[in-house]
Amino acid sequence: MIPAAHISAAIEILGALAERRRPVADVLKDWGAAHRFAGSKDRAAIASLVFDALRKSASAQWVMGADTPRATMLGALREARGLDAASIAAFCTGERHAPPPLSDDERTRLETATLEGAPDHVRGDYPEWLADRFAAAFGDRAAAEGAALAARAPVDLRVNILKGSREQALAKLAHLDPAPTPLSPIGLRIEVGQGRGPALPAETAYVKGFVEPQDEASQLASLLCAAAPGEQVLDLCAGGGGKALALAGQMHNRGQLYAYDADGRRLMPIHERLERAGARNIQVRQPRGKADVLADLEGRCDLVLIDAPCTGVGTWRRHPDAKWRLAPGALELRLKEQAALLAQAARYVKPGGRLAYVTCSLLREENEDQVAGFVGQGFEALSAAETTEAAGLPELARFASPHGAGLRFSPASSGTDGFYVCVMRRG
Repeated sequence: MIPAAHISAAIEILGALAERRRPVADVLKDWGAAHRFAGSKDRAAIASLVFDALRKSASAQWVMGADTPRATMLGALREARGLDAASIAAFCTGERHAPPPLSDDERTRLETATLEGAPDHVRGDYPEWLADRFAAAFGDRAAAEGAALAARAPVDLRVNILKGSREQALAKLAHLDPAPTPLSPIGLRIEVGQGRGPALPAETAYVKGFVEPQDEASQLASLLCAAAPGEQVLDLCAGGGGKALALAGQMHNRGQLYAYDADGRRLMPIHERLERAGARNIQVRQPRGKADVLADLEGRCDLVLIDAPCTGVGTWRRHPDAKWRLAPGALELRLKEQAALLAQAARYVKPGGRLAYVTCSLLREENEDQVAGFVGQGFEALSAAETTEAAGLPELARFASPHGAGLRFSPASSGTDGFYVCVMRRG
């Protein structure tokens, strides 16, 4: 396929997404199944165009003065890829499956339209219904924070310290040109630009458990829990086990870590990952109907981690379609789930023990407001200085939230995904 045909295919896929509120991965898969002639490189190029259009939908449509799939794609070629009108026109010839030629209005807009005077949610490329919430979280930086969430994310890897050091991992992956992460002492970063990320399943360092994909902010969230060897730790929302594996490394396989998730299906990947990582102190607690499989842990845990279900606002760099599928009702549901998890988690924390509340959201309702509604019920929130000192990362105290307890990380402030971390202690 020629590059212009990739653009035509991307416009077709954007049209399918507009008709059906489905995850973009599913729509891309369906398109590939219906167009067998497209090779893997073609499909990767098309997917990259679609993701760029989703990242920049609001600003692209503002520039073009229309919200059609074609307008979104043309505007994104300028806003996301930096192409000028002449370069875009060269793709739009109408020949050999290329998009039809630009209209006079399209060319004029690509040449002259700006985002001057556009509202924050357009300049920041986030849903209009979140405008007030972004303003509450970021003030006059709302548009800049949104724009950072609309950028491409690098590939971050966590070094498994049960298997080796960061220096050893850097050497094993030298052909991928990794660099140490700026904030996490156990992270590597691989910049991917507009291309595909590395095929990790084909990398020996990954297959043998030396590294795991994990955004730097997620690594920091695990490190700030300050899990110590010999402790009793419960990961209450373990999912696929990313943070549980990180905690096991901090504990040097000593003590006991219980991995649980109310949705047993989400736990399934953890077993293979445990074996690959060499984590031997993790006991997986699978839900069993109405049985209380955590009853024996009540009042016994030094640390309980809640990696809470949330709107996922902080992960939009990696899942740009999610921001346009997010609805206000989903936020209300998540707030109820988070409050219930905090109440449940409190049962397992022993006196003097810690409760770590983590989200990949940047909305105050899911973070500082949720913690403020919980503390006082036998728990006190540790200051950012106390949390970071306990983790041996005092320099992270500069990410203290301005809205209450906890720490905030975001693409604009820390160069990571958006995360919130608050550690509380039981009296």
